[in-house]
Amino acid sequence: MGAAEEAGDPGLFGPDSVTWRVHADPVAGVAGLRALMLQALHPLTMAGVDQHSRFRADPWGRLTTTAEFVATTTFGPTQEALALAASVRSGHRRVRGTDPETGLPYAADEPDLLRWVHCCLVDSFLTTAVRAGAPLTAADADEYVREQVRAAELVGIPAADAPSSVAGLERALETYRPVLRSSAAARDAVARVVAPPMPLLVALATPARPLWASMAGLALATLPPYALRLYALPRPALLAPAADAATTAALRAVRAGVSGLQRAVPVLREPPPLREARERLAEADQRARGRVRAGAARPRGR
Repeated sequence: MGAAEEAGDPGLFGPDSVTWRVHADPVAGVAGLRALMLQALHPLTMAGVDQHSRFRADPWGRLTTTAEFVATTTFGPTQEALALAASVRSGHRRVRGTDPETGLPYAADEPDLLRWVHCCLVDSFLTTAVRAGAPLTAADADEYVREQVRAAELVGIPAADAPSSVAGLERALETYRPVLRSSAAARDAVARVVAPPMPLLVALATPARPLWASMAGLALATLPPYALRLYALPRPALLAPAADAATTAALRAVRAGVSGLQRAVPVLREPPPLREARERLAEADQRARGRVRAGAARPRGR
């Protein structure tokens, strides 16, 4: 794809998609952390991360890499998104091993493991946004899951195996319940997500660490009850409604606070990847309008 074509390329989803709305929502960061905490409960998925990545040494880098993948495949030009996805698939093919706790072999490119990771990500982005008060209808929610079939294909999941509705997503997640467990690696990963060693420039910002811990703690609180039980964070039945209400209120407060900040500071109104995508499309639209005007002004031949 040439530079001119790329400039007008809406990417894999486009500005009219529900995906753009959900992935640009002010609580998307909380959703991303929730997804990682949920994904870690599959012992084979977690073993692959623990044994073949630098998560222990550099959890911040891992979080950043995941965020960049979501941003690029959501808002980036099509060829850039496809190239990044191909790189991820290539990396997955090299990840093989044995889970030390279960003794089971794993391969990161197994469709079943890829599907678990995909479902956790889609469920986390959708449920967190809805719970935080994002204006999404039931039809929007189904459309978002359907759009994410394209994202599933990017990492090697056959389209027929990816859920295409909210009900299908819930059924898919339910099938994994029997194999989920809180391994030592999973517990360590959550601890590192809640309190990661931060880059110096970030750590020097006095409120950075408590703010991050608050956001990660909120992400942990949004996990489904079965996940909290596995992490040894059960909620007594009598307290569950109050805890859920408090979590929802906190999510809505975060969303309202970030939205207010975005309205007050123009440069923060949209995440950088979304702003770049809109600028890319606007530039292409201006060029197209210029060509139309030039054609209309050109004298007609006799």
